[in-house]
Amino acid sequence: MQFVILTGMSGAGKSLVLKFLEDIDFFCVDNLPPSLIPKFIELCKMPEVGIEKVALGIDIRGGKLFNDLLSCVSEVQNENHTISILFLDASDETILKRFKESRRNHPLARGERIISGIMRERELLGDVKRRADYIIDTSHILTRQLKEKINDIFLENKTFESLMVTVLSFGFKYGIPSDSDLVFDVRFIPNPFYIAELKPLTGNDIKVRDYVMEWEESREFIKKLEDMISFLLPNYIKEGKNQLVISIGCTGGKHRSVTLANELYRSLQRDGHSVIINHRDIDKDSKR
Repeated sequence: MQFVILTGMSGAGKSLVLKFLEDIDFFCVDNLPPSLIPKFIELCKMPEVGIEKVALGIDIRGGKLFNDLLSCVSEVQNENHTISILFLDASDETILKRFKESRRNHPLARGERIISGIMRERELLGDVKRRADYIIDTSHILTRQLKEKINDIFLENKTFESLMVTVLSFGFKYGIPSDSDLVFDVRFIPNPFYIAELKPLTGNDIKVRDYVMEWEESREFIKKLEDMISFLLPNYIKEGKNQLVISIGCTGGKHRSVTLANELYRSLQRDGHSVIINHRDIDKDSKR
C-alpha cells in the first residue's frame, strides 16, 4: 500500500496536487489531524476496505495539531509502514502574489501583513521540509507541468530529482528577474532586431534561431554554459537546493535570450533534469 503525506507552504498548490493524486486513483483526505494518521492507516489496510493508495493533505491549518506530524510519521514508520512526504514550496514573492490575487487571508497572518504569515509558516515548516522525500517548488511551474511531475513520481515511478531548474529569458531593459540564481548576459551576440525580416519574430521562430546560432560566439557560449551547469547541478543537489533559476538576458528579451534559453532547456531535458522554461519578456516588444 502506498501512503503519501502532502504538506508544504500555504499557497504552494496543495489543493491542486490533491486533485492530481485523485486522478491517479489515490484516496485523498484533506486536513486530517496528524494524531489520527496511525489509526487511519490501520483502517485503510483492513482487507475489507481495499484501498491501495492513500494521500493525506496536512498543513498549518491544523494549528497546534500540526506539531504532531513528524512524531506520528515516525510512529507509523516504526510499525514497518511505508510512508513518504511530499512537500510543496514556492518563493515568498510567488506566495504573496497568489494570496493577493485570490484575496484570501494567510492562515498565520490574521490581522497582519501576509508576508509576516509566510515568514512564520516557513520557520514552522523547516523540520518537515528537511524530512521530506520529495520537494517540488511551484514558483515557475505551469499546472500542466506540475501534473506531469506528480505522475512521474507516483504513477510512472521515475527517478525523482528534487532540484527544479527554471531557465528564464528576459530583457535587461525591463530589469533582471529578482529571483535569479544565475544571470547571463548575451548582448554580445549580433542582434536580429536589426534585420528587417527577423525583427517582428522571436527566438521561438526557426529563422531567428538559425541566425543567432550561426555565430561562433553563440555556439561557444552555449557549450561553455552547458559544461558549467552540468558541473553545478550535482553540487546544488548535494547541498539540498530545490530550486534554481538560470536567467539569460538580452536587450529586449525577445530574440537572443529566447534562442539561447531554448538551447539550454533542451540540453537539460536531454540529460534528464527536471526543467521548465519561461520567456518573461517575449511579448513586451510586440509592437516594435
